[in-house]
Amino acid sequence: MSQLHEDEQEELTIIGRGTWLDRVASEVLEREKKLGRSLTNIRVESGLGASGFPHIGSLGDAARAYGVKLALEEAGYKSELVAYSDDMDALRKVPAGLPDWLENEIGKPVSEIKDPFSCHASYGEHMSALLLEGLDAIGMKYTFQSGYKAYKSGMLVKQIELILSNAEKIGQMIEELTGQKKYLESLPYFPQCENCGRLNVARPYKFDSKELKVYYRCSGDEIGRKWVEGCGHNGVSDIRKGEGKLSWKVEFAARWSALDIRFEAHGKELTDSVKINDWISDNILAFPHPSHVVYELFQDKGGKKISKSVGNLITPQSWFSFATPQSLMMVYFKRIVGARNISEEDIPVYMDEYDQLEDVYFGKVKEDNKMKEAKLKGVYYYSNLAKPPLAPSQHVPYRLLVELASVAPDQNPEEYVSKRLLDYRAVKQTDDGIRNRVKLALNWAKEFSLPETRIEISEKEKALIAAVSSKIGVMKDPQEIQALIFDTARSNGVEPNELFGALYKLLLGVERGPRLGPYVLDVGPARVAERLRQAVSN
Repeated sequence: MSQLHEDEQEELTIIGRGTWLDRVASEVLEREKKLGRSLTNIRVESGLGASGFPHIGSLGDAARAYGVKLALEEAGYKSELVAYSDDMDALRKVPAGLPDWLENEIGKPVSEIKDPFSCHASYGEHMSALLLEGLDAIGMKYTFQSGYKAYKSGMLVKQIELILSNAEKIGQMIEELTGQKKYLESLPYFPQCENCGRLNVARPYKFDSKELKVYYRCSGDEIGRKWVEGCGHNGVSDIRKGEGKLSWKVEFAARWSALDIRFEAHGKELTDSVKINDWISDNILAFPHPSHVVYELFQDKGGKKISKSVGNLITPQSWFSFATPQSLMMVYFKRIVGARNISEEDIPVYMDEYDQLEDVYFGKVKEDNKMKEAKLKGVYYYSNLAKPPLAPSQHVPYRLLVELASVAPDQNPEEYVSKRLLDYRAVKQTDDGIRNRVKLALNWAKEFSLPETRIEISEKEKALIAAVSSKIGVMKDPQEIQALIFDTARSNGVEPNELFGALYKLLLGVERGPRLGPYVLDVGPARVAERLRQAVSN
C-alpha cells in the first residue's frame, strides 16, 4: 500500500465533525455494540437539581449530554435526552434571598414545599421550571422526568428492592471505594417520616423484602452541615408508594436501569458517587452502567466555584439577556477538559469568538490545519444544535455595540445605535439579527464596563498612535479625523491600513471595523485620545 499524504492521514483521524462530542459519541457506540444492546434509541441523561436556583453550570450538564445526543444522531442513530429532575430530594438549606419560613421546611421533599414565588405547584417545580426555561430558550428537545413522580408511580420499585436486599454488600463496597462507613450501619434509603414529613432525619434500620417496607426511627441527622432533630416517631415506609427515596450514593444506578440510560456526563466532584453507582448498576442491577465523560465546574474570575452561597451565580436567564444562546453553547462545546473561569463581564469576548467560528464555518477565514478547521466548524455546527444558518450573519464587534450603547441617549437608544452602524457602514441593513444584538449590548452596557484592551504593539506603532492621540482629542469633523489617520501613516512611510488596523485592535479588539471618523466623534474624541495615550504608555 502506498504511503498516504500527510494531509490525508490527518483527515483520517477526524471523527465526525472533529469535536470532543463526536469522539465521545463514537466511544459510546463502540461500547454499546460490544455489549450487544439495542441501538434503536440511545438515551442520554442529565440530572436537574431542584433544591436551588439553576445556573449556567447546571445548564451545562444538560447541554453536554445534548451535544452527545446530537453527535450520535450525526453518526446515524436515534437518540433522546432525558432531563431528570431531582425534585424528590430534601431541601438541605435555604438559598440566599428566599423567605425565612423555608427554614421550617428543611428535610422535606422540595416537591411538597409551597412555591415561595406562588407561580408553580411547588418549590421543586419552580426550580425545575427555571432550568427547563433555559433548555427551551436554547432550543433543546428533551423528555422530562420528575424524580418525585418516578418514586410515587413505582417506576423505581424493582431497583430499590434489589439495592436494599443487597444493602450489606453495597455498604462494604462504599467503604472500600470511599472510606465512608455510614452505609455499613444504615440502609442507603431515606424514608419519609409519616409524622413530620421529613426525609433525611428518619433512620432506616430494617428492610422487609417480602412486604417491601422499610422500618425507621425519626431520630435526627445532619442536613446541610447542621444537626436537625427528629420527631421521635417509629414508622414503616412502603417503597411501592414512594414513601422515601434512595441515597445519592445508589440512586443514579436505579434510574439508569429504569430509564435505559447509555450516557451521562458528570462533574468531577461526583466521581466517587459515580464509581459506586457504576458498580451497583453492573453487579446488583445487572445493567451495564452508562458511558461517562467528566467535566470540571465553572469558576468565577477569582477561581471560586460558581454557586448561590458564594454570590457569584450566573443564571441562564441572565446570560440570555446579554448574549445569544449559541454563544453559551459554544462555551460548553469547545472543550471538555480542565477547569474554566467564566464571567458575564467577558461576554463581549465570547460573542466575538462565536463570530470568528462562523467566519471559519463559511470559509470567510481560512484555517490551514485540517484538524483544527474541522473542530472549529464542528463547534459552530453543534452550537447551532446541528441546524446552522444557510448564510453568515452580519458581524459587528460586540465591543463597538457596547461603546455605542454607553453613549446612546435614554430616548430610543436602539434606534440611535442602529443608525450609527449604518452611518459607519458597519452593516448593510439593520436586520433582526443586528437588532437583537443591539438589545443585548444595551442590556450589557447597563451592568458592566468594557475592560481596557491590551495588545502588543511595536515601538513604531506606538509612535504613530501617540501622534494621532495628540491631535484627535479636539477634532469635531469625521472627515478631518479620517484624514489625520491617513496623513499620519503616509508621512511616516506606513500603509494606512496598518495604522487603521492597530487602532481597531486598541479601540475595539478586532482587526477590521467601522469608519473611524464618525465612531470617534460619537464616542467622544477626548475619551478616545485618552484611551490611546494609556495604550501607548503601558
